[in-house]
Amino acid sequence: MPVLQTDQAGFLLDGQPFRLLSGGLHYFRVHPAQWADRLHKARLMGLNTVETYVPWNLHQPRPEQFRLDGGLDLPRFVELAAAEGLHVLLRPGPYICAEWEGGGLPSWLLAEPDIRLRSRDPRFLAAVDDYFRRLLTPLLPHLASRGGPILAVQVENEYGAFGEDTAYLEHLADALRRCGIDVPLFTCDQPSDLERGALPGVLATANFGSRAAEHLAELRRKRPDSPLLTTEFWIGWFDRWGAGHVVRDPDDAARELDELLSAGASVNFYMFHGGTNFGFTNGANDKHTYRPTVTSYDYDAPLDEAGDPTAKYHAFREVLAKHAPVPEEPVPARGPKLALPPVVLGESAELLPNAAALAPAVRSPRPLTMEELAQDFGFVLYETVLPAAGPVLLEVEQVRDRAQVFVDGRPVGVLERENHEHALAFTTPAAGSTLTVLVENQGRVNYGPGIHDRKGLLGKVLLDGAEPAEWSCRPLPLTSLADVPFAAGAPTPVGPAFHRGGFEVAAPADTFLHLEGWTKGNAWVNGFPLGRYWSRGPQRSLYVPAPVLRAGTNEVVVLELHSAHRARAVEFRGTPDLGPIGE
Repeated sequence: MPVLQTDQAGFLLDGQPFRLLSGGLHYFRVHPAQWADRLHKARLMGLNTVETYVPWNLHQPRPEQFRLDGGLDLPRFVELAAAEGLHVLLRPGPYICAEWEGGGLPSWLLAEPDIRLRSRDPRFLAAVDDYFRRLLTPLLPHLASRGGPILAVQVENEYGAFGEDTAYLEHLADALRRCGIDVPLFTCDQPSDLERGALPGVLATANFGSRAAEHLAELRRKRPDSPLLTTEFWIGWFDRWGAGHVVRDPDDAARELDELLSAGASVNFYMFHGGTNFGFTNGANDKHTYRPTVTSYDYDAPLDEAGDPTAKYHAFREVLAKHAPVPEEPVPARGPKLALPPVVLGESAELLPNAAALAPAVRSPRPLTMEELAQDFGFVLYETVLPAAGPVLLEVEQVRDRAQVFVDGRPVGVLERENHEHALAFTTPAAGSTLTVLVENQGRVNYGPGIHDRKGLLGKVLLDGAEPAEWSCRPLPLTSLADVPFAAGAPTPVGPAFHRGGFEVAAPADTFLHLEGWTKGNAWVNGFPLGRYWSRGPQRSLYVPAPVLRAGTNEVVVLELHSAHRARAVEFRGTPDLGPIGE
């Protein structure tokens, strides 16, 4: 059994010196049919370990439900890693950050109005204990202590940047042990936060992306009797809507890696392969201004979003070869890519008139949050009656996150959390007109105190200073589009509408959906949710994994929230467009 031990000099595996050479690879950001390919390329780069977070919110979408199937079959991912000869670092949370929706915390926790996440709130700890039991029991056979690949398990994640409650961390560590985790535990924090996030008796590790020698020396001062491990060596970064595409020079990152390894440290790249925030799963940051993360999680990683080796892959492989054996097998070539003629989306269905076919509404004296509606992702549609004709001032205490406002189906404005907008003036044509507000959850905050991020219209909603007597609240998670009543030949709708078209594929391969001329919305191929698009950029294409396609006829659906392409056309190209390089 491969047992990992620690001493000042480093790690020991079965009593022999062992250096962790690991890379981040999130199974939930990669199509499961591509897991084996990504793991194989990790080994060929010279890694002996892969690291993954675990998204609690996907595995337990409701308190009574738990999933370990399909793209969430974590035991299978771990088995594939073992088959490739790789060890695993497991980071189950409960909080993971990861630029992931809500930091991985399930939205149903926020249905409790005063719950305190990442704390000793009994409601939170009870939910965590249940989650750990459900998740970890099937993983016990895969622990290194039982002959499996899981070498170590993380306790929480960068807690020192959030709080300073050792008793909370001790509860989590004890919960892991009670569930049968008998491999080493570890914490990770940025060097300045290490003491607040550390736990006595548990390996403390550091996260950073530069000044490796300086940060490792600080880690050594604070933990003189422990091995040096950088759990997150940031070799790239993520993008947000409205900014540039972030990249890091491969040679610069490789120099830092060489410095880190020359100091005798072990490392986990964040990320080895970033993948994609499919569907509605991207997170957001809110440091006084809300900033949602884009769909792509390319991260400027050694493997790009489509799993192809980059210049950074080759530069890192050369550095790793200076410090450890690297397989002599050749690096795989870039995979085939699919390019097609423009696809016209000739069928459409307006969202607002057909919303009742997608989900039932709930009547309430006030707008209910998504969490109160037992809704994780997507949109919520609010409606109320306008009592009189003439000018109206709509005031919303909190918009979470983007509200499109309509009167009798006619757009009258948009309120955006990102721009701190709370009020909108418009004119009502007649008494009894319908006010409709379509609110998009653009991603729950994944870092800091802002993780208590409920969605929808929060607080008081006033019309000329008065609260309406009743609202219709309709959750639109859009987990299925089967009931959308598409029709052909209608004029191009103005405002939120679904558009559908078919296309032929001879042999499936990776491709990229380009949406030039479209404004903002979401896209699906054969029912698979590709993610969000937005003309503000930087990202201007969506990755389509080859396994999503099939030989023969395929279907693409676009939900456009504003103005569709004049010809209602999209393109599948062989290259991505992640936008101009910026901050």
